[in-house]
Amino acid sequence: MNKEFWEIRPETSESEINEMIEKVAKFIAERHLAPAGILLFESFRPLHGIGSQALFFILPVAEIIFDSKKYQQFAIMMEDENNIKKLINRMDELDEIYTRERRQENKLKKQHRKAKRKAFYHKLFKKINKTA
Repeated sequence: MNKEFWEIRPETSESEINEMIEKVAKFIAERHLAPAGILLFESFRPLHGIGSQALFFILPVAEIIFDSKKYQQFAIMMEDENNIKKLINRMDELDEIYTRERRQENKLKKQHRKAKRKAFYHKLFKKINKTA
């Protein structure tokens, strides 16, 4: 029990941090919550040290839901302001990509509905003209 925090602190490499940033940003952007996530992390950024320690404070409760090692790595990642900036930028990029894809899908659906409606009316008026 006499170990220093730095001795038992889980190590995080740059690749693990980038992977975690990608995973969190994708999770938030896929659910169309990027603006709220960006707002949250922007407001969290000036207090990143305190916020990271708060994440460690709720660790015993969070272990029930999350993997302890991953959660601790996330809390350590949040200590560095550059990682928060990377996360915010990545969420913004992914939000733009997903929004563009969503708009393209909606445009295609609209064109499909329009073509279907046009074919229906064409078929309907064709029958009316034959009977008249």
